[in-house]
Amino acid sequence: MQGLFDLTGKTALITGSSKGIGRAIAHEMARQGAQVVISSRKADICQAVADEINAELEKAAGGAVVIPANISHKEELERLVDETRSQLGRIDILVCNAAVNPYYGPMKDMPDSAFEKILGVNIQSNHWLAHMVLPEMVERRDGSIIIVSSVGGLRGSAVLGGYCISKAADLQLVRNLAVEYGPQNIRIN
Repeated sequence: MQGLFDLTGKTALITGSSKGIGRAIAHEMARQGAQVVISSRKADICQAVADEINAELEKAAGGAVVIPANISHKEELERLVDETRSQLGRIDILVCNAAVNPYYGPMKDMPDSAFEKILGVNIQSNHWLAHMVLPEMVERRDGSIIIVSSVGGLRGSAVLGGYCISKAADLQLVRNLAVEYGPQNIRIN
């Protein structure tokens, strides 16, 4: 199969990559030659995905390693970044995919704790992670950061208001980072 793009020799750190969109991104990036870091809270689920990727590729293209982390804790993100560098050398691509939505219903009934969790996990962790990997990307004048958002960031919702607010903020975070780091050849989408 001819590749869609060539990621040979690249390292991709992907949060929330044990299922759904993140898992699909990890599979495809590995198929295109990247070494991918499978990360979510549960090591056993991450390991199953990494095993699946490694078996599929049989080392013909990229591969997968597991580094579990809970993105709501800055110290775990620091460990995730440090361990990725230790195992794979550098981070060329960051995909911020992990997100939470602990509340479904009208905003007037949303507990403060749920709103704080949504904002912390869905926005602040992306901000932290981006700024943990940006220095090495700036030094190389090369890198890519992808923050997965949602159509919810563009529309209101009667039952997912907090989540939609966080996804709108992610869209603005991307725009701001692109303005700041685009001139240094860092692609942020």
